[in-house]
Amino acid sequence: MKRQIDIKYIYDIEVDGVNTTDYPDFCDAYFSSARWEDTDEDLTDSELDELADLYPELLNEMAFNKCIQ
Repeated sequence: MKRQIDIKYIYDIEVDGVNTTDYPDFCDAYFSSARWEDTDEDLTDSELDELADLYPELLNEMAFNKCIQ
């Protein structure tokens, strides 16, 4: 059964593919890992893709934050 992606049930989200020359779009950035809160299991690649589709603003914000660290 496919799980419904909802950010409030996901934690430990990591972003990769951040290229500072691509500011402010960060079109190469992607969610590289995240975990389900209830089972502590990693999201699958397709779940990570869906997370990016549903929460592009979060992806962009996290990519930006990674640039300024």
